[in-house]
Amino acid sequence: MSDQPPQPEPPQPEPPQPEPPRSEPPRSEPPRSEPPQPVPPRPEYRPGSVEPRLNRPLAERYPQIRATSGYGDPWIRHTGPGPGAGSEQESERSSKLTARLVLAMTVVIGQLWALTITVNEWMEGNTGTAWWGAGFLCLSFLVVLGLWHLDPKDR
Repeated sequence: MSDQPPQPEPPQPEPPQPEPPRSEPPRSEPPRSEPPQPVPPRPEYRPGSVEPRLNRPLAERYPQIRATSGYGDPWIRHTGPGPGAGSEQESERSSKLTARLVLAMTVVIGQLWALTITVNEWMEGNTGTAWWGAGFLCLSFLVVLGLWHLDPKDR
């Protein structure tokens, strides 16, 4: 056999001893809150101020503010736009413009979709389909241009 003496077995580690239970500090109970106090009733609402001097008309409180304050012409009594300002005076024109705008936006969305398809086909090497897509893009641009030229007085 071999000339080496037998090697002793390595010592086995001792199994871990369970830790003694920790003594937790006694839990203090949360302080008990007092029952909520009832909310006092709100005072009766009266518009204006309690102080009568603040309830005077505006012209008495601020005598420096006059009807023409800020304007050089005393003949100007009412400023701002006239009646009907901010609304469309010609409802037919408004509906035509809205319809044309919706149609143009639909065509533009179609152009974006067609551009995506055309670029994908071109990258895959399908040049025939890509040329058809380019033709569609040009045709849809001409449709939007035709809508723009349809009624020159709206511009």
